[in-house]
Amino acid sequence: MSRIFIKPAAPGLKVRKPVNGYLAAEGEEVNADSYWLRRMADGDVIEAQRPAQPAAPQAASL
Repeated sequence: MSRIFIKPAAPGLKVRKPVNGYLAAEGEEVNADSYWLRRMADGDVIEAQRPAQPAAPQAASL
């Protein structure tokens, strides 16, 4: 199954996950299943860009 990164469509909007709580305000990667596709169609969530990953610190050479 494919995965998508989504976040609530408006600031402060709480979108219930099918299991265990609410979608994070900064967004989450979820399975692109019928539940989330319906939330997108209803305008509750939007597809978003994944946040940039910080570069891993490099070990100091001795």
